[in-house]
Amino acid sequence: MVTPASLHFERHHNGVPAIDPSRHRLVVHGLVDRPLIFTMDELKRFPSVSRLAFIDCSGNSALEWRAPTGQTVQHTQGLTSTSKRTGIRLAITLQEVGAQPDATWMLAEGSDAAAMRRSLPLADIDDALLWYAQNGEALRPEQGYPPRLLIPGWEGNTCIKWLRRLKLGRAPFMTREETSQYTDLMPDGTARQLTMVMEAKSVITSPSGGQRIQPGFVEVRGRAWSGRGSVTKVEVSTDGGRSWEQAQLQEPVLPKCHTRFRFSWRWSGEETILQSRATDETGYVQPDRAALIAVRGVNSVYHNNATQSAMNASKQISPHCSASSSLAARNCTFIDRNLQHSVRTL
Repeated sequence: MVTPASLHFERHHNGVPAIDPSRHRLVVHGLVDRPLIFTMDELKRFPSVSRLAFIDCSGNSALEWRAPTGQTVQHTQGLTSTSKRTGIRLAITLQEVGAQPDATWMLAEGSDAAAMRRSLPLADIDDALLWYAQNGEALRPEQGYPPRLLIPGWEGNTCIKWLRRLKLGRAPFMTREETSQYTDLMPDGTARQLTMVMEAKSVITSPSGGQRIQPGFVEVRGRAWSGRGSVTKVEVSTDGGRSWEQAQLQEPVLPKCHTRFRFSWRWSGEETILQSRATDETGYVQPDRAALIAVRGVNSVYHNNATQSAMNASKQISPHCSASSSLAARNCTFIDRNLQHSVRTL
């Protein structure tokens, strides 16, 4: 469940800045009683806390909106990782500067060349951390060292790397990243803004592209997660979504973390479509691709949490066709029609 720091996914908007932690400063200002500038040593003097949490790029599965493109689960779902993250609670910092009652939004800004900035509603981020360690070691430069913001369950770009400034205000700051970027273009031409939470999602990680299987017993394994809390159920379909059976969740099942699941399946060797779908503690059920497109259209890039399919045909399995059962047969392209008993993506 925990991703090693060296394997944690990376996403940069303009390179990785070279920062001397002894010279790095965090400015907190705006609607506060005492604007302050913190050194890293000063931040680390506050009580530290640790928590497990996933970070999921909102562009995870972005290329799957119009048609299946990924060749393996890494291609379609690789931009998500769970780690143990250690730092200080954002609330302590805001208490130290004296956040004013009418401050309802916070601007977070990074030190990269893009000056990545996001507006965050204070009422919804009471579990936020300023973290500087990952899995028991110092946070790595490519992950946002010295300090990085963590908003558990929210899209990865809100977890600002190389954090250098926090500004409190009364309204969203409408930065570049929440106007021209990180908005969801709807079918009617309007755009959803400030869609932060990563909804429930699951994916089968084995069998996956490039793997080989044989008819008989196969253990289907995967991961599920939700930005709204804990995953309460994962179901697996072996007939393209016509029927579903409950998979076994593996402990620990923690809120806003990747949860492992497994399902025992006896494959006859005949054509099959495998799918998984997750349900979280709010009762939200992961939609299939047809249901998601009916609401969101195909012009979006972000927040694609549709069920993924793995097709078997002529003893060849090809996972991660981003399609509902009715679309899978039409939209899946095989990589090698001559490779027997292999797992391939659609």
